[in-house]
Amino acid sequence: MAKQTITIYDVAREAGVSMATVSRVVNGNPNVKPSTRKKVSDVIDRLKYRPNAVARGLASKKTTTVGVIIPDVTNMYFSSLARGIDDIASMYNYNIILANSDGDSEKEIRVLNTVLAQQVDGVIFMGHQLSAEVRKEIDLTDTPVVLAATLDEQDELPNITIDYEEAIYDSTALLLENGNDKIALVGMDIDAIKQDLNTAGYKRAIEEAGKSFDESLVVKVSSDRKTLEDVNFADIVLETGATAAVVEDDRFAIILLNQLIEKGINIPEDFEIVSAKNSPLIDMVRPRITSITQPLYDLGAVAMRLLTKLMNDEENDEIHITLPYKFSKQDSTK
Repeated sequence: MAKQTITIYDVAREAGVSMATVSRVVNGNPNVKPSTRKKVSDVIDRLKYRPNAVARGLASKKTTTVGVIIPDVTNMYFSSLARGIDDIASMYNYNIILANSDGDSEKEIRVLNTVLAQQVDGVIFMGHQLSAEVRKEIDLTDTPVVLAATLDEQDELPNITIDYEEAIYDSTALLLENGNDKIALVGMDIDAIKQDLNTAGYKRAIEEAGKSFDESLVVKVSSDRKTLEDVNFADIVLETGATAAVVEDDRFAIILLNQLIEKGINIPEDFEIVSAKNSPLIDMVRPRITSITQPLYDLGAVAMRLLTKLMNDEENDEIHITLPYKFSKQDSTK
């Protein structure tokens, strides 16, 4: 036998009150007598009634639900952002629908449309990059969308980021100051917009140091998990002649570190590494890796706060917010 769904009508009938009274109790409206509130609450508990957010949304045009699209729930960088989103969502009484997109453009479109079909009040989108196809889908909806740690090539959508170009500039400058003539820039092959900014910062630091930019030192690796298992990053980087590397992803930085150590290369005496994201993964390896310290929790928290303003038509002066980053110098640099 199919499980019977308890409705607001069932609660009202059992409690001997109107459905409007049940609605006021469920929504915390103070205009209900304490005795009536207790009677309705007791019936709700006994019947195990759970309000239908979508049904409520059809009446109020709000579901107090937010969709969060994340490219990889196993990636600690994005999960740290998601924690900031969730905490602020809870503070403002929003529920979260979390959807994994695998960083795949076609799946991102499917996931976005699935989330929007849930009548969410807003969406926070995290991705390796914003494709033209996904951008088109976002433009078609009236639902507010905020980008978190995701760049918009047209710079029109609300977004929360750091200054990626300047952060890579600082990382490269540190390695140059330590006497490295050849520095590799290691990045993923799926984030063209961010790669361009990172390369610009890297190139600027190289040229300001009076050296020539060598494109062969810009190494792009696949983000595919099988590639992570099979490819020897150390060989690829060492073949460039580099004695140091700025690595755009913590997973790649850790793999490079381990592979170099396995080859008998001393860190940082023979090779220096700077990573760009400072996710919790960085704390799990020895020697500790020097890293750009992105405010991961804050990137998520500020994105969610901005979304609450957009969803509630609050006055908002800024929709493009750049948060400050820091630099954590650890044991992988001299």
